[in-house]
Amino acid sequence: MMLQIPGYRLEEVLYEGSHTIIYRARQVDEQPVVLKVLQAHQPTLEEMARLKQEYKIAANLKIEGVIKAYSLETFKNVTALVLEDFGGLALSQFIHANRLTLTKFLNIAIQLADTLEQLHQHQIIHKDIKPQNIIINPETEQVKITDFSIASQLSRETQQVSNPEILEGTLAYMSPEQTGRMNRTISFKSDLYSLGVTFYEMLTLRLPFESQDPLELVHCHIAKLPIPPHHHDSTIPEPISLMVMKLLAKNAEDRYQSASGLKADLQICLDQLQTKGEIDPFPLGQIDLSDQLLIPQKLYGREQE
Repeated sequence: MMLQIPGYRLEEVLYEGSHTIIYRARQVDEQPVVLKVLQAHQPTLEEMARLKQEYKIAANLKIEGVIKAYSLETFKNVTALVLEDFGGLALSQFIHANRLTLTKFLNIAIQLADTLEQLHQHQIIHKDIKPQNIIINPETEQVKITDFSIASQLSRETQQVSNPEILEGTLAYMSPEQTGRMNRTISFKSDLYSLGVTFYEMLTLRLPFESQDPLELVHCHIAKLPIPPHHHDSTIPEPISLMVMKLLAKNAEDRYQSASGLKADLQICLDQLQTKGEIDPFPLGQIDLSDQLLIPQKLYGREQE
C-alpha cells in the first residue's frame, strides 16, 4: 500500500533503498515533485542529519545542473524532502535502455563537468557521484545531480580508516582516498575520480572493477589499473578512453586538477567529432589549472599489478 502524505498524491515509487524511498508525486496544485522519504518509522539521528544536510545544501544552490530542494516536511512520523521533478529518470536506467552515441555521451559528460565545476566553486564535494545520483530527462537529455546527503562543504577532509562495508559513499565509484586506506585527504578531485567511473560505465556498460568483495574492491581502487575503455570497445576513440583513465588515476595529482580542465577537453572532442566525424589524439589537460594550489600528496611505491 502506497504511503499517505497530506498535501501530496503519490503516483509511483522511483527507487527503494535500505534507508529511503523516492516517490514521484503531485502537490494539491498538480505541481509535479519528487519526495524522498526515510524508510524507518523511527529514523536514526544520523539518517535525520543526512536528510537535513541534503536539504540545507541543495536548497542553497542555484545551479541549473542540480536537482532543486523545495522543502523538508514532517507529517506525524514521516519526514520527506520535497525535490524538483523535471521528468527525469536515473542515468543508470537510461544508459542500459539506450546505448549512447559518442555525441550523446559527450553532451552529457560536458553537462556533468560543468555542474561539478560550479559545485566545487561553492566549496562542495559531492562524495557520491554515480549514475544512480544523476537524473536525465530522456526527451531533452538534460542531466542534473542529486543526493547531497553525504556531501561536504569543506574544501578538503581526511577519511578515517574504517570497515569498507560502512564507508560513506558507494564502493564501486569511490576514489582511493575515500577508502580511508591511503592517509590522503578527500578533495574536489575525489569527485572527478567518481565521475571517471561513471564515464567508464556510460561508455562500456560495465564498471572498471566488478568484484562483489568489499575488501577486494578497496584494493582495486588503491592498487589495480583498470582495462582502458577502448580495449573493451574499439569504437571508443582513444582520446576519450585516455581522458577516463586520467580521471581514474590513483594519485589525485595525476587526475584532472579541475572540472573546468576536464570540460575543456570534452569540448575539444565534441568539436572534432562534429567537424571531422572523428577525434584525433591531442595533449590532455592543457587548460587544466587547480583552483587551489596544494602541496602534492603523491603516493609512491604502487606499481601496476
